[in-house]
Amino acid sequence: MTKHISSAGKSRKFTTKKRQPTSADSQLGASIRAHRLLARMSQTELGNKIGVSFQQVQKYEKGTNRVGAGRLPQIAEIFGVPVGALFKEPAATGSVPVRLVTDAAAVKMMTAYAEITDRSVRTSLSELVERIARSATKKSR
Repeated sequence: MTKHISSAGKSRKFTTKKRQPTSADSQLGASIRAHRLLARMSQTELGNKIGVSFQQVQKYEKGTNRVGAGRLPQIAEIFGVPVGALFKEPAATGSVPVRLVTDAAAVKMMTAYAEITDRSVRTSLSELVERIARSATKKSR
């Protein structure tokens, strides 16, 4: 809160409220994280390119801090996408849920899986992962 004295000599109080991030800020942050992971870039690397710390990049990605209008074009240029693409799921993911693309381990696994050319190995691996997931689900009940 700041105090201001008007030209009439009367004291007035003004309050300044910091705008709270919205769900749009969280969605934008998730999209930035997805694009960063698809680009195989660390938070430090992105931060260095846009002139902020990796902690600030973390806050952008979590939606804790809002991304300023001046930063959006910088970020979009780094990823080679139009600014509007940051408000959508990354195109490279197709129908893959954003929550998978924002998980670094899932991105690594999908990337490695895509490099397997033997169809039978891919099928076996998919079946193994599905069995592990079903087993984990049963144990958590």
